[in-house]
This record gives sequence, structure tokens and C-alpha cells, in this order.
Amino acid sequence: MSRRTILLVEDNPDDELLTMRALQSSHVMNDVVVARDGAEALDYLFARGSFAGRDISAGPALVLLDLKLPKIDGLEVLERMRADERMRFIPVVILTSSKEEQDLIAGYTRGCNSYIRKPVDFDQFTKAVQQLSLYWLLLNEVPTQCGEI
Repeated sequence: MSRRTILLVEDNPDDELLTMRALQSSHVMNDVVVARDGAEALDYLFARGSFAGRDISAGPALVLLDLKLPKIDGLEVLERMRADERMRFIPVVILTSSKEEQDLIAGYTRGCNSYIRKPVDFDQFTKAVQQLSLYWLLLNEVPTQCGEI
């Protein structure tokens, strides 16, 4: 079984670098695709634009989604994902700096699986990414197909 991709949706280059370093230090072997805005994330997920021809059935193992994004915000990306039957079971972790309670509620209302506020300290951030990687990539199980419940 091949390792599936992680989709990191992050517009801040510093946060992108920190996340990539944290994944590497956690020994995560999955490939990481970075989308720098919501439109690019949707293009990847739905195999459009520069991602046309990508096998859409090989969805990412995990989506790490920032909220405050250019073009299309993270909540809209999440809403569009959950509206598509093929993406119903893809784990989505909101990884954001937002401390707004309304963002937390909106994330869960739209179907995120987890909401994590980015720790400011790099060591704490690395530990958080290690823990979420362990859980979502190794321990958590999701259905391979969408079926009727």
C-alpha cells in the first residue's frame, strides 16, 4: 500500500516552513502537497487547473487547513469538500492562528475533524504536529469508499 499525500493549505511561508520542518522531525514519510490559497486547494482536491489529470480517487490521507486564506477561505474549502461525496471521509484538521470562538464553531459546523490553534513556540508546534501526525496518519482509520450508512 502506498503512502498517501498530505495536503497542506497554508498561505504564510513561515508557517509553511515550520509545518514542513515539524513533519520532517516527526519522521512523516508521506509526500506533502502545498496549496497557498483556497482556490489552489480546491484545484488539487478536484483535479482541476494545474492538477488536471490527477487521480481524484487517490485523495489525500490528511488535509491540514488554515482558515485565513487568499481567494477562497478555509471554511469555504471545507464546505465544498464536505458537499462532495468523494471527500466526505477525508480527515481535515484546521491548523490556524485564529483564537476566534466563531471560527472554532464554524469549523466544526462545516465538518472539520479537529481544530488546532498553532502554538507560537516551535517546540510546542513540533510536538503538536507529531501528535496529530501519529493519530491521523497511523492510528485513525477511514473507509476506503463512500458507502451508504
